[in-house]
Amino acid sequence: MNPNLENMTAIDEELSKRHIDLDPGGYFIIYIDRDSNLICAKHFTNVINDRGLAVDPATGKPIPARGKVERTAETLFTGRTAKELCVKIFEEPPQCPVTMLDHAAYLGREFVRAEIALINGDEYVQD
Repeated sequence: MNPNLENMTAIDEELSKRHIDLDPGGYFIIYIDRDSNLICAKHFTNVINDRGLAVDPATGKPIPARGKVERTAETLFTGRTAKELCVKIFEEPPQCPVTMLDHAAYLGREFVRAEIALINGDEYVQD
């Protein structure tokens, strides 16, 4: 059976609805810098409270999943390819900012999506 884009999209959309635990190591905002031809990933620290919500370590207030949040990134990682960005995040720092395997897998998928958008000139929106 050949892959069908419609079926593959439906699978991904359904899987995107599942519950995931948040990484106590923090989260990333991923975007493309077209002027520099780079994939960028801003890393933000957080604390997971007893309700499983990510909260700002400085204020203790929950970090909303959608909308604008005024926080300063801990680190900005950049790469020309998804692989280069993964090496910079997972292999180069003295301590990797990602502490959960499912988070690492998610980031790898997103970096590939961003790389494809960069190559094709498409818009990239983080999932």
